[in-house]
Amino acid sequence: MFFARKPAVSSGSLTYLGEKCEINGDIHLEGNLRVDGIVHGNVEVLGDMEVSHTGLVEGLEIRARNLIIHGVVKARLMVDGKLSVSKTARLEGDVTAGAIDIEGGAFYTGHMATTDAKSLPGTGRLPELIGREQTGGLGG
Repeated sequence: MFFARKPAVSSGSLTYLGEKCEINGDIHLEGNLRVDGIVHGNVEVLGDMEVSHTGLVEGLEIRARNLIIHGVVKARLMVDGKLSVSKTARLEGDVTAGAIDIEGGAFYTGHMATTDAKSLPGTGRLPELIGREQTGGLGG
């Protein structure tokens, strides 16, 4: 499932952090990143990122084009494309993403906002909400 879609960056630019790997510090990558180990710090990935079921990322912010989480993530997320959270994931932090897909059973706490409702399959034109003007208090 990881990188099922062709990434915009070259396919040879995958960085892999193995299960026994622990990094304390910020990471900036132009390619793709898969985390099976532990990262304590901010992460900026211009390509796609995956945190496996053994992976843990804790920092102030994670930025990625697309992000798949099976493990533990505690950070503010800025995802240009799609955020996928599997049933084994634990996610703590505010999220801004183009689209969000959360599998039943996943743990999540925080605030979410999507930037593109049309990026999810099956979503077409949404009906418009009809708001009411506030008239200055209850009952009036």
